Amino acid sequence: MTTTGRRALLTAGVSAAAAAALTGCTASEDPGPRKPSAAEVEAERVARAEAALRLRSVTASRTLLERYDAALAAHPALAPRLTPLRRSVAAHAKALGEGGTTVRPATAAPSPSATATATATASASASVRPTAPPVPVAADPRTALKELAAAERTAADAHTAALVTAPPEYARLLASVAAAGAAHAYLLTEGARA
Repeated sequence: MTTTGRRALLTAGVSAAAAAALTGCTASEDPGPRKPSAAEVEAERVARAEAALRLRSVTASRTLLERYDAALAAHPALAPRLTPLRRSVAAHAKALGEGGTTVRPATAAPSPSATATATATASASASVRPTAPPVPVAADPRTALKELAAAERTAADAHTAALVTAPPEYARLLASVAAAGAAHAYLLTEGARA
């Protein structure tokens, strides 16, 4: 076979491949949104439930943090006792809001560009929440400590209740935060007796 014959054969082969590719392109035009599978719908439901759980957990911790700020503003003399606990609560609020889930819209075909993020971070929840009225604080420092201990127990109870529906890794974090809240409540109660 001559060089010209090979070129003709190669050209014919390339033309046939190009025609097949063009035919494939026109046949695979977007038929419209595809219906999500049952697994995709379930994954989205689980992701949304986790995002809602994270938002509730962050809100409980931020509410507790606001109580600490109000107590510190009303009773600056309690700062040596309350500041380390407040710092811990702030770290808990941040940790509970990190690592939000990615939720895929149910009507779109799965692709990296078709995802929406539903993250329950502290900054996101702060931007959605309206400005809260000031938290009332007892005039007596001992009573203020007792109220703060009760708020710690309430937050710890909320985190403990959330363990039932939390995914394993987040459940461990919630359990740790709840245990820390119980310890804070104890320290505040003992501090009120001193």
